[in-house]
Amino acid sequence: MAPRPIWKGQIRLSLVSIPVEMFSATQSGASISFRQIHRESGKRIHYDKVVEGIGPVDKEEIVKGYEVGKDDYVLLTDEEIEDVKIETKKTLELVQFVDTCSIPPLYFDKPYYVVPQDELAEDAFRVVRDALRQAKKTGLGQLSLRGKEYLVALRPCGTGLLLETLHYEDEIRKSDTIFSDISDAETDGDLLDVATQLIEKKTAPFDASNFKNHYTAALKALIAEKRKKGGKARVTVEDDEPAPADKGSNVVDLMATLKKSLEGGGGESGEKKSGAKSGASSARGSKAKTTAKSRSTKASGSKSTKSGSAAKATTSRRKSA
Repeated sequence: MAPRPIWKGQIRLSLVSIPVEMFSATQSGASISFRQIHRESGKRIHYDKVVEGIGPVDKEEIVKGYEVGKDDYVLLTDEEIEDVKIETKKTLELVQFVDTCSIPPLYFDKPYYVVPQDELAEDAFRVVRDALRQAKKTGLGQLSLRGKEYLVALRPCGTGLLLETLHYEDEIRKSDTIFSDISDAETDGDLLDVATQLIEKKTAPFDASNFKNHYTAALKALIAEKRKKGGKARVTVEDDEPAPADKGSNVVDLMATLKKSLEGGGGESGEKKSGAKSGASSARGSKAKTTAKSRSTKASGSKSTKSGSAAKATTSRRKSA
């Protein structure tokens, strides 16, 4: 079933207007949601709209209210809110262009795909898309969606465009007070070198398919187990992460841990892991044989040296005699 657009309107660049449709780029199907159930009867819990002193009320009796004081509200109907006329309801005007990498990541909120509404709009759509790609720029504008006006960024994405809603400046919490307790002490050079090597060793191209939602998988396994047995079941998720170090750990412990991580197999990047796993057993066996052979050779050499030294000593005593 084809997805339905969540917004239809036009992108405006100066005097050029392009009819477009917008689709959500994410889906919530992978997550698990729960209902609240009455334990004894197994039936769903429902919530009623209740007014104090009156009791339950119908949906038609409910309006929105903006609180201006204690128990004092300005009442608005859905129709009055819908009739608020602002241009960004149907038009996304690109008012500024910035370098694609110049927007801090913490400003990005949610992504959407943008496509032309029909074949007549494709030519102008392609021109704007390719111009943005060639200039390596992102367009900025504002768009009204679901009762809120968003700051948005628009950039090329494959054969279409990607629109991302952005947080406004006053929605971003300043980090000064949060980071203020971190000291300005310089990082130990040796530790920095080892940590940098570890990062380089684990570096690989980004591939989202390498990462799975283990918590959701464990919940699904638990649900499947309980359905199968009709009773209680418990599924545990193994934690591959090492336990956090004690606060009393010193620099020597940190250095030892970093070096151990660098030398161990866990330091390999995701791209190298598959090949490493397939030949792990043979590599370990080969290494063990080589080590054993080396030890044998050293032992033989040591015995030969001792025998030679003893022979020389005997000859020397005979000559003296």
